[in-house]
This record gives sequence, C-alpha cells and structure tokens, in this order.
Amino acid sequence: MKKIDLVKDYRTKHPEMPTAKLARIIYNENNLLFNSVENVRTALRTIEGKNGIQKRNELKNKYSEFYRENRPSNPYNLPNSDETIYHPFIIKGYKKVGILSDIHLPYHNLDALTEALTYLKENKVDAVLLNGDTIDCHQLSNYLKDPKKRDFKYELDSLKRFFEILDTVLKCKIFFKIGNHEARYEHFLMQKAGELIGVEEFEFSNIIKAREKGIDVITSNQYMKLNDLNGLHGHEYKGGISAPVNIARGLYLRGKVSAFQGHNHQTSEHTECDMDGKITTTWSIGCLSELNPAYMPLNKWNHGFAMVELDENGKDYKFHNKRIFKGKIL
Repeated sequence: MKKIDLVKDYRTKHPEMPTAKLARIIYNENNLLFNSVENVRTALRTIEGKNGIQKRNELKNKYSEFYRENRPSNPYNLPNSDETIYHPFIIKGYKKVGILSDIHLPYHNLDALTEALTYLKENKVDAVLLNGDTIDCHQLSNYLKDPKKRDFKYELDSLKRFFEILDTVLKCKIFFKIGNHEARYEHFLMQKAGELIGVEEFEFSNIIKAREKGIDVITSNQYMKLNDLNGLHGHEYKGGISAPVNIARGLYLRGKVSAFQGHNHQTSEHTECDMDGKITTTWSIGCLSELNPAYMPLNKWNHGFAMVELDENGKDYKFHNKRIFKGKIL
C-alpha cells in the first residue's frame, strides 16, 4: 500500500484524532514503511492541506474529504482552548453495508436476528454496522437493576461469540457504534472508579477490540457518513428524537438531511421535497431484541434491520429498510 493511501485510511478511521497523535500511532504500527514519526506527520499534513498556502490550495480539491482549516490565529494570546472538534466517522470503500441496530445481547430475538443475518449473507454484504445497543449492559445501568439479569462478563462473552458468528457467516468488515446502552460503561467508571478513566486497558473501545480483530469502534456521540447518507444510533441529540408522526419524521425535524437511526426500536420512513425538487428521506430501523421486556411490556416496537448500497461515485446510495414479523421479512 502507498504511504498516502495508508494515512488516508487511518485518517478516515480516526477523523477526530490530533495529527501528531495519529502520526505516532501510524508509525508504531507501520515503522517499516516510514522513516520517522515526522515522515508520517508530513503525509498527514499533506492530505489535510496544512503544508503551506500554495500546497494547501493545490491539494484542497484532491483530498477534499480530509482537508482541515488551519487553527485560528491568536494575536491576543488568549488561553489555549479545549474545544472539541466534531467530525463524522466516514464509512467508505464498501458496496453493501448491513445495519443491525438494538440487538441488546443477550436479550436478542433468535428468529429475528437469524433472519437478518440470512438476508445479509444472501445479499453478500462486504461490511456490517452494529448501530448501537449491541449489548445491553444491564448491570451497569443507573436504573433499578434486576439481580436475576446476566452480569457484564456474560454479556461480553455473548458479544465475543456473536463476533465469531459474524466472521463465519458474513466474512466482512465490522463497525461497532457505541449506543446509549454501551455508554453506560463509561458512566459507570466515572461514578464508581473515576481514577481509571483514561487508562487504555479500561477504555470500552479496547475492550471491544480485544474481542474482534480489525473492528472499528465509533464513539457514542459521533455520527456517521455513508456517501451522502448520515447515520445515528439515535441518542446523540440531547433529549432524543421526538415522534410527532413517527420516528423518521422526528429525525427529519432534528437533522434536516437524509439520515437513518435505530434506538427507538421502530421501523418508519419520512420524505420531504423542497422548492428546488431536492428529496430528503429519513428512516428509523427496527430492533432485533426482545419486544416485551419486563420494564416496558407494552410498546410500539417491531423487529427490523437495514442494508445500504453505496455507489462508487461517493455520493449516491440505495437504502433498504426491512421489517420482520414472526421471524419473516415483510
């Protein structure tokens, strides 16, 4: 692989990471390809348009998806800022991506999950996005906990087994989005063992990566881009997504762009057309978990999953939102 292609791949997977830190990671993992950390940093600065004004203007269009504005000037010597730079996680280079939301292992529905995996296998997806709440993290919740429910270790063991099944059945790239249930882990650490925050061995992403080689973990509040389609778990907006008509319309009112989400365990679709004829569509995806848990036995949930076909032009896509009823895809 060429050096520039390698750094583009790393920057795509880690859009929020500071350049210097990412350069050190790339060098440590590819020190036979690069002469030094500075050599990696130069390559990163090239695709980010940071190597001088002439170079910046020259490369801005060539590497537009990686281009970053230079840091703001500070003529008054203001205090350093801890501002968070918010970037989406870009999923690209795949033709068909399966989307499985709200499995809630080990409280999944066997028939629905089996049907979804069979569909993705038959359609030969080359990537799968586990779009949040893949495990339940019940015992880490702030809510009243049922002592009969499975512990966190059992859930992680179930997740490892699920990864093994995905590797066998789908044989494809896996992306793991942290949903509000997985976010319980970090909240638990903050409340019970704040001293462990920042220790690599206790970071949730590293716990997941230890159970599946080559997996990419997408942070809790980070949204995703699949060509011109945006993706969420659904908890990222403060206060959640309201449902004045259905979940998809609530997502449209929040985001105003074509997007999908899980989280609400309901399948829905909403489309609007503006004065220029531009069509914007939003989707909500059903769950693959039990439908009548003890904490909410009466609800409007349904089983479902999705698949998106991504055009090679980097913009267009086809979204297939599937419902499952009594173990069969409708």
